[in-house]
Amino acid sequence: MYFMARLSTIIAILTAFLIQGSIPIYIYAGSGEQHKSPKKVFVGVITLYHPLVMFKSYQPFVDYLSNETPYNFELRISQDYGSILKYLVDGTVDVAILAGLTYLKAREEAGVLPLLGALSPDRRPTCKAIFIARGDNHKINTIQDVRGKRFAFASKYSTSGNLVPIFHLYSKEHIRLKDLGAYKNLKYHDSVAREVLRGNFDAGVVLESVAQQYKKMGIKFIGQTDPFPGFLIVVRPGADPNVVRSIEKALLRLNYDDTSHRKIMDSWDVNIRYGFTRISDSDYDPIRKMVSYLEKEGVWLLGDK
Repeated sequence: MYFMARLSTIIAILTAFLIQGSIPIYIYAGSGEQHKSPKKVFVGVITLYHPLVMFKSYQPFVDYLSNETPYNFELRISQDYGSILKYLVDGTVDVAILAGLTYLKAREEAGVLPLLGALSPDRRPTCKAIFIARGDNHKINTIQDVRGKRFAFASKYSTSGNLVPIFHLYSKEHIRLKDLGAYKNLKYHDSVAREVLRGNFDAGVVLESVAQQYKKMGIKFIGQTDPFPGFLIVVRPGADPNVVRSIEKALLRLNYDDTSHRKIMDSWDVNIRYGFTRISDSDYDPIRKMVSYLEKEGVWLLGDK
């Protein structure tokens, strides 16, 4: 029965993607133990990759929460960044994994509260973005070489694929958007890497984990941003405190250096597999400062002026 249920889930995902609808994809997180409370907790995730890749990367994480708490967690995958904000506003999801820019937007629109920050491989709650080009493109070897070239960013709501790279271009490289030959925001990080590989763009920028994956396929690194506040788990205001405590307890007990824990965590997306730490709203002030800096430069990322 479990196999048939999971098979039906995968078929539903494929169908939802093929019709390109805006309806969220509902994914059952597993039956868990027989004594579990029937209470469901819905978890959303910003769409870093194609929805099928998101399912593969985040369903094991949601299964872990169901197995280690008295609740049944269900994953809801959206088609884009904007949808996850809508889900938080209208209560479609109770918990979400966001990045810095989407967190600011969700805090403004839905009043979400920061709970835990995801650790990077060096065990800090930070991320980096990597500027990329094709390995055989000998005309682009540094970030300065992107002037006048076709450039791909990730979603306009992406922290690592849009906000931080643009801030880096303006503040560190003295390159403005108008200095690029052309630029476009694509839907996902892996879309950026693929389009650069195909030659449809001369260069682009992606999350470090995505850059590492595509390096094996012919992508080269031409520069990187400074570290910035990374992914975080948020909860809607008024969330059941028992659910919040259960999430904290289940995740803070894990240590990636413990081999038994690592076996579990290695099935999760690379951006959340190294563990979690407590965070506060002020930890995301660097993101606010980037937004403010760019607004003064005429670049509006949290709404048009």
